[in-house]
Amino acid sequence: MAVLSFEKKYRVRGGTLVGGDLFDFWVGPFYVGLFGVTTIFFSLLGTALILVAAAGGGTFNPWRINIAPPDIAYGLRLAPMALGGYWQVITICALGAFGSWALRQAEIARKLGMGMHIPVAYSVAVFAFFTLNVIRPVLMGAWGHGFPYGIFSHLDWVSNVGYQYLHFHYNPAHMIAVTLFFTTTFALSLHASLVLAAINPAKGEAVKGAEHENSFYRDFIGYSIGTLGIHRLGLFLALSAGIWSAICIVISGPFWTRGWPEWWGWWLKLPFWSI
Repeated sequence: MAVLSFEKKYRVRGGTLVGGDLFDFWVGPFYVGLFGVTTIFFSLLGTALILVAAAGGGTFNPWRINIAPPDIAYGLRLAPMALGGYWQVITICALGAFGSWALRQAEIARKLGMGMHIPVAYSVAVFAFFTLNVIRPVLMGAWGHGFPYGIFSHLDWVSNVGYQYLHFHYNPAHMIAVTLFFTTTFALSLHASLVLAAINPAKGEAVKGAEHENSFYRDFIGYSIGTLGIHRLGLFLALSAGIWSAICIVISGPFWTRGWPEWWGWWLKLPFWSI
């Protein structure tokens, strides 16, 4: 797609975080920047290592590829490439690519004079990955506690962690995270359906505006959060879901080692139940 005419005035030098003018240019509609280059580098290197590790594992079936972290016995040491070293380097590449992508978003926002909401929101997702494969393994003393790279192997890891702590859905932070994920979906569906209902009128009718949207919810539930408010709420719900999902896994193991149903013993001991 050709560059829109109004975009030309925003394509100016400056706003870079690192590197100055060295990579301060566009390729078609895509801004490059130093962090665009580092994103490409880490992505290509990580992908190549995945293919090499998959070849060593004997299958290129995308469902069966399994790149596992080092054995628990290695602790936090570097492992031989075929025994978990690939996983360690791929993890570094993943974090390099994810972090570079967030910083590239920040540079674009700076060029346009926008807030940092997008890179901050994206960074919460990166933080969840960092929690799973860096923070939690470090707290537990071994890289082997990270999750493997692969579809079936990852699902098996999730299942095994759930059984390790018995009923993982009894984890209170997991309860909060799941509730927030469902609430985020609910809020997005309400917002999207409202906008579509307003700007897709029946044939021959005029497109409706924000006053119609606000009136609908005031008539429906007695209150409208407003156009700006619904986006603030959506961002809060989505980021909270990501943060609590990171919390729910990082407390399982480093801070709570028994089955999660045991955690609720305090509830059964409340005086209320003996009345």
